[in-house]
Amino acid sequence: MLVREVLKAKGGRIITVGPGATASAAVALMVDHNIGSLPVLDGEGRLVGVVSERDLIRAVHEGCREFASTTIGEIMTADPATCDIDDDVNQVMGQMSERRIAKVPVLSRGELVGIVSVGDVIKLLYERISVENGHLMEYLYGHSHS
Repeated sequence: MLVREVLKAKGGRIITVGPGATASAAVALMVDHNIGSLPVLDGEGRLVGVVSERDLIRAVHEGCREFASTTIGEIMTADPATCDIDDDVNQVMGQMSERRIAKVPVLSRGELVGIVSVGDVIKLLYERISVENGHLMEYLYGHSHS
């Protein structure tokens, strides 16, 4: 299964932030959209980082005097792990597991086209298994058990 299939099932809305935005603006976006991280795009739309709940909490813990006005560029994870839209999902999941990350920005020819999370992949795999199970039951017993 390719990353492209996960994105298609998920839908393509991407909420992003710029490196000059404030920490409080990032928190507001995350709360408003019920998400845990934001890709950081520069003025040309290139991915330059990711800011996560963990990055924001670390900034608070490390005592940013003016947390609310701290810029995303100061606290984001620069050069984040990414994947390509045509990568195999199993390889991406392996990368996520090794690096202990839950979300990976998806690029197509260097341009951000989406974000894939562990939950997105699990949801799609679960749906596929459920459909296959239904087909198998129908084949074995001649009628649906769903």
